[in-house]
Amino acid sequence: MLNVALPKGRLGEKVYAMFEAAGFECPSIKEQNRKLIFENEEVGVRYFWVKPSDIAIYVERGAADIGVAGKDILLEYSPDVYELLDLDIGKCRMAVAAKSDFRDDPQRTLRVATKFSNIAKSYYTSIDRDIDIIHLNGSIEIAPILDLSDVIVDIVETGKTLKENDLEVFETIVPISARLIANKSSFKFKNEQIEKIVREISNQLEAKND
Repeated sequence: MLNVALPKGRLGEKVYAMFEAAGFECPSIKEQNRKLIFENEEVGVRYFWVKPSDIAIYVERGAADIGVAGKDILLEYSPDVYELLDLDIGKCRMAVAAKSDFRDDPQRTLRVATKFSNIAKSYYTSIDRDIDIIHLNGSIEIAPILDLSDVIVDIVETGKTLKENDLEVFETIVPISARLIANKSSFKFKNEQIEKIVREISNQLEAKND
């Protein structure tokens, strides 16, 4: 059995469609129920729904052979996995945003609110800027409005939430998309199945982009 961790939600449904088209279908996954694990013994695959931010942990520790995680998670936590393929879905960007009238004063330490502390540190280290990280887990946009921080580092999709809170993007740090990842040991021992999936999905992506 090839164990596959899928992200819960719409992204996971798109990912499953790719696996299904690659010949790894599992009809029971489309049934309306609250089950989390689905398998198809005929094609040798077992799927399970996982919170997107946890997928890299399942794959790194071998509970899943492969999975799909956002590039943001891979950059933030640096899990010991193989990154096999950019699936070209779940696209957004990691960005620096602030109040529209913000002007950076390089003479003082920049206060940065974020849930992506490692990405923020790496970025500001690369431009040699002193920062004070304020780690938050939600509603990051409020921080600059209440003067808790000068800027935020967060995922931006449409930018609508920022605009509604009188914030704007000042810098894009890195583009983000969903990536196919593999457990290092599984990649060695289940290589044939995994390589088939990579090959078939790569063909789908090429056809889509033609």
